[in-house]
Amino acid sequence: MIFIKKANILQILMLLLVLSSCKEKNKSQSNTTANTKEKASLVINSGPKLSEKYIESKKNSILHFYNKNWPHNSLNGGFLVAKNGQIIFERYEGISNHKTKSEMTSTTPLHIASVSKVITATAILKLVSAGKITLDQKATTILKEFPYPDVTIKTLLNHRTGMRNYAYFTEKKGIWDRHKILSNQDILTIMATKGIDLEFKTNTRFSYCNTNYAMLALIIEKITGKPYKDAMQEIVFKPLGMKDTYVFDYEKDKLTATPSYRGNFSLINMDYLDAIYGDKNIYSTPRDLLKFDDGRNSASFLDPKLLKQAFIGYSNEHKGTKNYGLGMRMINWPTGQNFYFHNGWWHGNTSAYITLPEEKVTIIALSNKFNRSTYKVRNLAALFGDYPFKLDDDGKEE
Repeated sequence: MIFIKKANILQILMLLLVLSSCKEKNKSQSNTTANTKEKASLVINSGPKLSEKYIESKKNSILHFYNKNWPHNSLNGGFLVAKNGQIIFERYEGISNHKTKSEMTSTTPLHIASVSKVITATAILKLVSAGKITLDQKATTILKEFPYPDVTIKTLLNHRTGMRNYAYFTEKKGIWDRHKILSNQDILTIMATKGIDLEFKTNTRFSYCNTNYAMLALIIEKITGKPYKDAMQEIVFKPLGMKDTYVFDYEKDKLTATPSYRGNFSLINMDYLDAIYGDKNIYSTPRDLLKFDDGRNSASFLDPKLLKQAFIGYSNEHKGTKNYGLGMRMINWPTGQNFYFHNGWWHGNTSAYITLPEEKVTIIALSNKFNRSTYKVRNLAALFGDYPFKLDDDGKEE
C-alpha cells in the first residue's frame, strides 16, 4: 500500500510539472506575440525598407556604444536610433518612479526639457504656413503688453531678441515671490511693469534665452484661442500620432508626472519655475519623438520651403561652427557638412534629439536620472555620414 501511495504521489507531481511547463510556454509565446505586434506598429515608411544586413551592421556598433556609455543598465530612460522611420536599435531600462518601482517602458513619458523648443517652433511654423502669423510680425501686434517693440516672431525663434532669462530676473528682490508658482503670463506682466530692460539691442546678436519660447507659447495661445497644451495636441501631437506625449499642467499633473532624480536617485522636487511651458514642459517618449521627426520633415505636414528656414543658421556673427536656426541647434563645418540637434536639461531630466535629414536618421535619448552620457549620442552620427565625431570619444559633450 505504501508503494502505491508513493507512486500515485509521484504521478501527480509529474502531471503538475507538465501542466506548469505548458502554462509558462503559452505565457512566453503570448508575450513574444505582444512584443512583436508592438514593434511592428512602430515602422514609419518614410523611405526604402532597410535590409537585415544593413540593420545588423549598424546594430553591433550601436550596441557597443550603448554598453560603453550606459554600463549595467544605467540609462534609466529610453534610447533609439532609426533610419527611414525604421527603428534600428532601441532600449528602455531602469525605473521611472523610484517610490513605486515602476519600470521604464516605451510608453513612459519623460520630461524632454529644452527639446520642447523644437516642437514649439514647429507649431509656430504651422501657424505661419496657415497664414495666421508671419515670421517678421512684431510680437507687440499679438501680445499687447509686450514691452519690446522690435522683437519679431523670427527673433523669438532664433534667440536674437535681447530679452533676459526669466529664471534670473525673477530671483531679484521685489520682482517675484518665489513661494508663488510663476506662469507664462506672469513673465510677460513682469517684463511690462517691472522695468526689465533688454540685455542688448534686438537682432544684433544671439543669446540663448528660455524667455523667448515662453513668449512663443503665449503667442500660440493668442492666435489659436486655446491653452498651449490643447493647441499643441491639435497642431502637432494628434496629427503626428504622438499618443504618449503631453504638455505638463502643473496643477493637474504635478503628482502623477514621471519624477526626476539626481544621479544617486534622490528625488528633485519641483519649484516655482515648473509651470512655465514652451521652452520646456513637454513630456514624450523616444518613439513619439521619432514620429515627430519623421512627420515634421515630410512635405505633407509642413511646407518644405518654410521648414528649410528652420535649418538655416542665424546666430553666427563671428566665424565659427556653432549656430542656431528656428528652434534648432546646429554645427556648420567649413566643408559644407551640417549637423542638426537640440539638447535639454531640466532638474534631473536630460534629453538629446538629433535629426540628420540628408541621411534620414533620427537619434533620441531621454533620461529622468541625471546623466551626461545622454548628450554623447551625437557621436553615433558618424555611423551614417561624414561627421567628425568618434564613437569612443569620452570628451565633454555640449
